[in-house]
Amino acid sequence: MVEPADRPSAAGQRLGAPESFGVSTLEPGLRAPAQPPGRQVSIRVQMLDDTQEVFQISQRSPGKVLFDLVCVHLNLAEGDYFGLEYQDHYINLITPLLSSIISPSHTLFYFCLYLFALQIKHDLACGRLICNDTSAALMVSHIIQSEIGDFDETQSWQHLLHNKYLPDQDAIRDKITECHRKHVGQTPAVSDYQLLEIARRLEMYGVRLHPAKDREGTKLSLAVAHTGVLVFQGYTKINAFNWSKVRKLSFKRKRFLIKLRADPTNAHHDTLEFAMASRDCCKIFWKICVEYHAFFRLFEEPKPKPKPILFTRGSSFRFSGRTQKQIIDYVKDSELKKVPFESQLTSTPTHHHDPHRSGLHAQAPCSAPMERRMIITNGNHAGNPMVPGQARSNGVQRLFGRQGKPGNNPSRNNHNNLNQPVQMIDGSTSSGTDTSDTESDTGSSAYSQPPGSEDSPLGSPHVVVNGNGSVNGQGMGSTGILGTGHSPEGRHLSPLTSPLLTDAGCVRNDDEEEARRKKFPTDKAYFIAKELLTTERTYLKDLQVITESFQGVAGKDEAFPDFVKNLISASYDPVYKFHQGFLREVEQRLAQWSGRSNAHIKGDYQRIGDILLKNIQGLRQLTIHLQKHSECLVELERACRSSRKAEALCRDFEQQRVCYLPFNIFLLRPLHRLLHYKLILERLCKHYPPTHDDFRDCRAALADISEMVLQLQGTMMKMENFQKLLELKKDLTGIDNLAFPGREFIRLGCLSKLSGKGLQQRMFFLFSDCLVYTSRGMTPSNQFKVHGQLPLYGMTIRESEEEWGVPHSFTLFGQRQSVVVAASCASEMERWVEDIRMAIDLAEQSSSPSTDLLSTSLSDNSKSLSEDGGAELESEEELCGSRSSLERQGHRGNTTVHVCWHRNTSVSMVDFSVAVENQLSGNLLRKFKNSNGWQKLWVVFTNFSLFFYKSHQDDYPLASLPLLGYSVTVPSESENIHKDYVFKLHFKSHVYYFRSESEYTFERWMEVIRSATCSASRSLPSTRKDLY
Repeated sequence: MVEPADRPSAAGQRLGAPESFGVSTLEPGLRAPAQPPGRQVSIRVQMLDDTQEVFQISQRSPGKVLFDLVCVHLNLAEGDYFGLEYQDHYINLITPLLSSIISPSHTLFYFCLYLFALQIKHDLACGRLICNDTSAALMVSHIIQSEIGDFDETQSWQHLLHNKYLPDQDAIRDKITECHRKHVGQTPAVSDYQLLEIARRLEMYGVRLHPAKDREGTKLSLAVAHTGVLVFQGYTKINAFNWSKVRKLSFKRKRFLIKLRADPTNAHHDTLEFAMASRDCCKIFWKICVEYHAFFRLFEEPKPKPKPILFTRGSSFRFSGRTQKQIIDYVKDSELKKVPFESQLTSTPTHHHDPHRSGLHAQAPCSAPMERRMIITNGNHAGNPMVPGQARSNGVQRLFGRQGKPGNNPSRNNHNNLNQPVQMIDGSTSSGTDTSDTESDTGSSAYSQPPGSEDSPLGSPHVVVNGNGSVNGQGMGSTGILGTGHSPEGRHLSPLTSPLLTDAGCVRNDDEEEARRKKFPTDKAYFIAKELLTTERTYLKDLQVITESFQGVAGKDEAFPDFVKNLISASYDPVYKFHQGFLREVEQRLAQWSGRSNAHIKGDYQRIGDILLKNIQGLRQLTIHLQKHSECLVELERACRSSRKAEALCRDFEQQRVCYLPFNIFLLRPLHRLLHYKLILERLCKHYPPTHDDFRDCRAALADISEMVLQLQGTMMKMENFQKLLELKKDLTGIDNLAFPGREFIRLGCLSKLSGKGLQQRMFFLFSDCLVYTSRGMTPSNQFKVHGQLPLYGMTIRESEEEWGVPHSFTLFGQRQSVVVAASCASEMERWVEDIRMAIDLAEQSSSPSTDLLSTSLSDNSKSLSEDGGAELESEEELCGSRSSLERQGHRGNTTVHVCWHRNTSVSMVDFSVAVENQLSGNLLRKFKNSNGWQKLWVVFTNFSLFFYKSHQDDYPLASLPLLGYSVTVPSESENIHKDYVFKLHFKSHVYYFRSESEYTFERWMEVIRSATCSASRSLPSTRKDLY
């Protein structure tokens, strides 16, 4: 049975009626209500586990009779969470049942929900639960762990071959087994709990989309959740209207109306209008909204209004049944006997004895009553702790362990009688976008709070991706400095100011949650170890770009040299496998340290030095592979020079979203990671007193990693310079021999060049032997066109602000020509003058003048460069037209060169060296502009930019924010940011607020961001200064 394509699916509970019957479910052991007289008909009800039961009821019976019969059959006490559905509408509990069954010949609407866990398993099998491959693989791995126990390669592989959990399961089978491997020792109860935890954080969990259009005719979808009414464009949520902001919901014919409460700060209209397919679709969705609002927002069932004597106006539909609060109170206070459910699975026990696991999947029913009945919901509602915790009972574990075969979906059937399955469906759905205080899986349990704290100040990771809907009053045009590229591969990242990250939806009510939160303890060692974990996760993702993504692309291309393939594979695969094991150890230790595991003696786990010492000693064995990484970079460049197909392959790969940085940067990541280990160990040794148990291991590990850094540092610095020259070569046109042996990059940036037309913006590139100036021209890849060069040999420099009357100007006197340039400010001029003078001294010390960079590159040009500055080949029209080329072409628009062009600033090789050491990853809360809500993001800082992810498991970022030109400060009192650990990013009219979880992480984010926003001086860090 499949869902009709032309009818909107219901997204709420069952539809009720104006008359109330009070409590709508039966306690176990009670008899079903008496049925009215009449001919008996057979109704077949299909459960989520694909079992079917036939019930005999009177044709005059209301829908509640059938519903109560099903509840009695299932021994289900919390029936208000569920409902019976026929095709695309819910069975009305008040009206006669047959009136709800419209046409038996229509395609059946195959939704069945018996319990939440079974619904998740079934939705995964049907492909209805929209999520990425990583989340899907993780959920399936928990399902398999619950069914067959611990990972066994042969058994797990055979189980996946014979059981279908996902429509495209074969494509991610390796990822499923890899996740299953991490769940060793996990009981079925924990696996089911983790399955629910992961699912309820998915944005599309419990969301049923109803097609609609806005006033401009844009195709959208409406949905309802416990938080309010949601607006989607495709599968992207673009807006959310919280119940507290909605004044009235109504419909008029096929128009659905949302009337908002008056709010001066709200950019929306007072009334929003959406057109749906028909009046019936509109009314169905309106009824669902009414029931959702009453169920989740009201404390008790609303009393029906008295019927008017003469005239009726509007719909008489009202919510019927208990509210969520009434169910919670009823289950909490009742003394009813909990009837257990027998598992239908044949489970294989774990490799080690676990008495709880063996008892959980026993076939004999457990007679021990549960101490507390727990309500499972698909979100965190009204501040109630609805997620199962340590008090989860065996009966509920048994309840969630029951399932059928996910892959056996009934076929579409047409019947001419009433013996059709009426499907049982969940009425307590949620978008899964609310933040919460727990993480989604054991792999991320290290993000839990350290000892002494109760709740994390961070919510669940999510990013709202906004579309081009007019609902939120925003268009697709970016207000940021960098425009969004339009590559057909979808390669480009949007700036944070674009609609990819907006205030629409995912508003977290911080005021309600703040009262029940406690501060993190000042355990600095824990947060240093946590930084190790977060950056290690990012590092492993970067290695995957090489070992999986790039090798997968290169392996399919026969034209790519086999020698380069084998060299990269042999050099990086062992490093990647080693760090996989290292990450698992760090995750396990942080989980034990934070109290999320079953460790009984935490004192032995509140340390990280032993793991670092063990793995750094293991990393020393990989030095031979690390030394070959420079060879990989050289051979890859050589292959691209000798083969156009290889060059095109690398160029196309860099346009993919997973390659969010120039690919050559990823090749240097293992060498850079050694510096990060050294800095982390230095902070640990500085924090620990000499008498601490962890001090000795940390000091020994620091000695080992310092020796490795010293051994590889010379190669590292040479490769960084070579990589930077290769990167600049891609951004420049009109020059081919940029990566010349012995040439060093010093600084690039934007200066204004004085010519006959006045001051014109130019990009200058300072190398150890020459100064090149360019402008952005109309090229297919938005490269900068080289217009001239000034050899540094014999050059002199003089400040000329008074001579030309141009602020911050200076003159460069070369052997052939002189150039007058002006910086944007005094500090920029000072940096340029200092670096140019240093470069002139280096050029004078060389044996002979450098060769002309442009002698061969521009030989084909029809116009040669004249001595009087005739290199200005472009017109004003070309410059004006070049700005639109960024929008037309598929080039990465957030490279350092383009950012400096737009921000009118500069960056030096010293800044790049400092940026290598200042890389950071972790969760941050970003404040919405027009509300008090905060949005949790996984943020990676690298290469002078912030990259934003939905979670650390995502393969590519959703948006980016280059930080060159920004300033970072602490909000003032007048900004009314009454939160701790908040920092502010500001550039012109663009302001962003971010909030970290502790004082240590706040200081670290401020430190690394300042390294990008404040240009470094000539004094380098102690670890690298000897190489300049």
